[in-house]
Amino acid sequence: MNTNIPTVEEPESLGLVPESARVQRKAIAFDSQIILRVTKMALTHRWRMILAITGTVLAATAQIIIPQLIGTSVDQANALLGDRSVDVKTTQNILLYTAFLLLGTSIFRGFCTMLQNYQGEAVGHLLAFDLKCLLYEKVQHQSFSYHDRVHTGDLMSRGILDIEGTRLWVSTGILRMILLIILVSGGAWILISVDFLLACLALSFIPFVALGASIVRLRLRVLWLALQEELGILTRIMEENLGGIRVVRAFASQVFEMRRFDLVSNRGLSILHRRIRTFVTGTTTMTFAFFVAMALVVWIGGEKVIEGKITIGELAAFLAFMAILQMPVRQIAWMVNSIARVSTCGARLFEVLDLEPEISDKPEAEPLLITDAVVRFENVSFSYPSEQGNLPVLHNVSFEVRPGKIIGIVGPPGSGKSTIAHLLPRYYDPSSGRITIDGQDIRAATLTSLRRFVSVIQQDTFLFTANVASNVAYGDPWADRSAIHQSTKVAQLHKYITQLPNTYETLVGERGVSLSGGQRQRLAIARGLLPSHRLVVFDDSTASIDAATEKELREALGNMTGNQATIIIAHRLSSLSHADEILFLDQGRIVERGSHETLVSQNGRYAELYHLQTKITEQDLNSETRNVGQ
Repeated sequence: MNTNIPTVEEPESLGLVPESARVQRKAIAFDSQIILRVTKMALTHRWRMILAITGTVLAATAQIIIPQLIGTSVDQANALLGDRSVDVKTTQNILLYTAFLLLGTSIFRGFCTMLQNYQGEAVGHLLAFDLKCLLYEKVQHQSFSYHDRVHTGDLMSRGILDIEGTRLWVSTGILRMILLIILVSGGAWILISVDFLLACLALSFIPFVALGASIVRLRLRVLWLALQEELGILTRIMEENLGGIRVVRAFASQVFEMRRFDLVSNRGLSILHRRIRTFVTGTTTMTFAFFVAMALVVWIGGEKVIEGKITIGELAAFLAFMAILQMPVRQIAWMVNSIARVSTCGARLFEVLDLEPEISDKPEAEPLLITDAVVRFENVSFSYPSEQGNLPVLHNVSFEVRPGKIIGIVGPPGSGKSTIAHLLPRYYDPSSGRITIDGQDIRAATLTSLRRFVSVIQQDTFLFTANVASNVAYGDPWADRSAIHQSTKVAQLHKYITQLPNTYETLVGERGVSLSGGQRQRLAIARGLLPSHRLVVFDDSTASIDAATEKELREALGNMTGNQATIIIAHRLSSLSHADEILFLDQGRIVERGSHETLVSQNGRYAELYHLQTKITEQDLNSETRNVGQ
């Protein structure tokens, strides 16, 4: 095992320590503007919200009436039993009428509660659907610079956990707040109208339980967010482990990975135990407060019944109302938690939804008008933004590429080669200078027309979990099979595909793991060549292809139509020795330019690199020859 790997006793070096202070701040967050904004989005589903609110109001009203009916039935039964002049059948009819009235009210309350829950959940899920669509659309339109800064896991967390936390605001926030206001205010008014002292005793548990439940719920919220942080780290560890399982096996690091996994798992388990203790302690304390209040009502109320100040039915109504109110009062804590959650989750969502793409169409942008299809870099400079300030990459780069011509770009790593490829389709904008197509500044053109003009085939290929044909036709989903075949033939992949069990219908594994590096690159080349772009940029996209196949690929590309311009970025000089002009970049500047023969004859940087690569190739060939002779 590699001794340089940090031990699991040093979690900071592995990035496994959550920011507890940030978790604390997030848990108690409150933002009225965010809550108002989420509420307005929920209210766009007008009729469902009207039905949900109507159901809530009616359910709360019925719930207040039920204790009164119970009290009335008790008084009736007591009066009828004490009145010997009333026959048994009459007594039974009166009690049966009261029982049916109570049953009907309960059924009505149940129906209204069902309406409230159904419509509330429906609006919540519709709100989540709206947010998912808006978030996905916003992420699709964000510039490369945004994706350079944000972590994919963070976006996925916002798209799943934060949307879930936001959608619950409808049922656990809006509707529950309406229910509690009606229950507490309406019930309190009725109880006070019967007996003020007894009402105060019956309601005395409410502030204690509400405050205690809110404190417990906020503590649970802090622990839940801390647990989310640990689960996020655990997910990242699993993702890295599964994605790099071959590296783990190659270095025999299974034991280290298990210890790393166990470290975070145990921290998460410890948080879960703290959550359980907090919940049990809080629930026990609140239940005790409720029964203390109920005992006081029974004691004082019983004395008032004996004194004749209230009836036994009214005392029963007090107790029934307390029993009904116990759970809704505890839900005040859920509502407080919902406020904190929607503030936190909504803020994280709107942080993305309110972003404006750094690269977008200008209001006056128009489609490119292509005549000669001449592309020019005019004194282009570019810097990548970073935490330490702008990082300059290109300095006053100028060149021209015309249809039927090939421009080669070479240079050491970090010289700005790939940056040129990224500037052409406007993944980024130049810091100074301009890029034109037939004299039109690409910043004044629509992105759609620009990216139909230029195709960038990158070294790092990404393949979708779909069949081969779908991966090739991704840039032109309506392409017919003959066009797909022609594209793969040019990319020197057609013969290999026809030998697969299901040919073009063969499923490509996750990220193309069922293909070799060279095959993935050739499939990416086929995908980039399928749409009829006027400018094709190969950003070191043949690095994993062997020399013989690359030669065949070059010849096939040369036979393509002459109205297409080509830019080839490569480290291997054999890939661009046939180019009409070669640019040698160093530290973002063009230090040499000319044809292959011209640059070799100048004995400059290009010639030095050429002779070095040629010498290495010759040594490899001689070594192979000696091995064959032996």
